[in-house]
Amino acid sequence: MKIDLTETTASKVNKALVQGRRTIGTPAIGMVLTLVIVTDEENAYDALKAANEASREHPSRTLVVIKRVSRSPRDRAKARLDAEVRVGADAGTGETVVLRLYGEAINHAQSVVLPLLLPDAPVVVWWPVNAPVDAARDPLGALAQRRVTDMYTAENPIRELAERADAYSPGDTDLSWTRITPWRSMLAAALDQLPCKVAEVEVEGEEFNPSVELLGMWLADRLGVPVRRLLSAGPGLTAVRMETDCGPVALDRADGSLATLSMQGQPDRNVALKRRETSELLAEELRRLDPDDTYASALKYGVDRLGEPQRAQTPLAARAAESSDEPAPADAADPAKAADTKSEASEGSESSGTKAKAPAKKSASKKAASKAASE
Repeated sequence: MKIDLTETTASKVNKALVQGRRTIGTPAIGMVLTLVIVTDEENAYDALKAANEASREHPSRTLVVIKRVSRSPRDRAKARLDAEVRVGADAGTGETVVLRLYGEAINHAQSVVLPLLLPDAPVVVWWPVNAPVDAARDPLGALAQRRVTDMYTAENPIRELAERADAYSPGDTDLSWTRITPWRSMLAAALDQLPCKVAEVEVEGEEFNPSVELLGMWLADRLGVPVRRLLSAGPGLTAVRMETDCGPVALDRADGSLATLSMQGQPDRNVALKRRETSELLAEELRRLDPDDTYASALKYGVDRLGEPQRAQTPLAARAAESSDEPAPADAADPAKAADTKSEASEGSESSGTKAKAPAKKSASKKAASKAASE
């Protein structure tokens, strides 16, 4: 059931919700939280679809806040609110209100949302795109216990990671962190089976993917070892390789769905590591409403400590380099020695040139002396 309201108020929206529940015979009980989605018109459909699918696990009241930009100065100065109330099958297992704000109402979105929050229920705010750097200080973010962002949609995810680390507040989280939950679980389980010490780690994945950096920061923070960031064609995370005193441990996922876990002394095992949909990521984040201390520790480790990403060498190129029988020049392995050899060669050529010119001068002086004697 859908109810459209034009140039309305928050109290009229509340009345429409009560009217809709009475019409379809659905009580207002069973909803566990209020989910506020702050997005634009372009991404509203996908965000609402993901929220409806996540509501099967977490029945909630979903408030979609869409800030519409007015064209004329007169419209920008006038506050206006349009709403669409959805209950029943059109709203998943909860109820949905789509709020479109115009003019001055854009700057006071919290005043529109506050009367529509479920009483005595936690609030989660999700920005699918264009999230503020300091979500806790945002007027809507200040209403929530949990604030969910997605750095994957940022123009510069690496810079965004550093800015989020500086502005972190308890309750902040990001879907880029949620995406690596299966990887973290699998790597932790693999290391639990080996009583070994990790010496170094390589994390490989596509460029401009903050999940790869977050996984590397988590490993470096927890293991206290250097982590190299390697670039690949993707999709997403492709491999994690760890050198231990018991042998190498590798988790390789080349196709984005099935991974291979390789450990010294054990047969290779296939592991399901499918790339998950946004609805699954959101449902996972809604399972906990307390601060994620592990995410905070990994985020504050510092993305700059991973160093510059490097291109991963393909297995074919690695095998070709190992199978090459041509010995490398001795000087090529030592740049300093090569430089010394080059300087010695140049000095030798200069000295030989000097010696070659000296006899020429001597023969010229002899000719001058003989000519003078004959005269």
